[in-house]
Amino acid sequence: MTACRKPMLWLPLLAVLLPLAALAGERPRTNFLLHCSGCHQPDGSGSAQNGIPNMKDRVGHFLRLPEGRAFLVQVPGTAQSSLGDGETAELLNWMVVALSPHAVPANLLPYTRDEVARLRATPLNDVAAVRASVVGRLQQMGYKIE
Repeated sequence: MTACRKPMLWLPLLAVLLPLAALAGERPRTNFLLHCSGCHQPDGSGSAQNGIPNMKDRVGHFLRLPEGRAFLVQVPGTAQSSLGDGETAELLNWMVVALSPHAVPANLLPYTRDEVARLRATPLNDVAAVRASVVGRLQQMGYKIE
């Protein structure tokens, strides 16, 4: 086989891999739509009448507090999701930036698989109380969150 024909062997492989690479970039968004949007809506706006918090333009502020950061992993919908720890970290990293780009701290530290695994191992006993505490502290810091 000549040198010119060898690249042709790679074309079928590229035809398969390129679309997969594009899909990998969409995976966190797809996982949000599949695992979160049923309650939180595709745009993250939630449902006040059903007690589902609005994450839009707010959720990034949770990363300003260690307990807020932990809350996003430990809330039952995240902690009990069928997603693996790495996929959950990827989803959370996408979510805070996509839903609240102006609320994300400048020194954003992305979630890691190990951090998600560690935090998932400690479930929340009183979700409403923990959320109220985090929201209260953020409000005291001057951030507008309901």
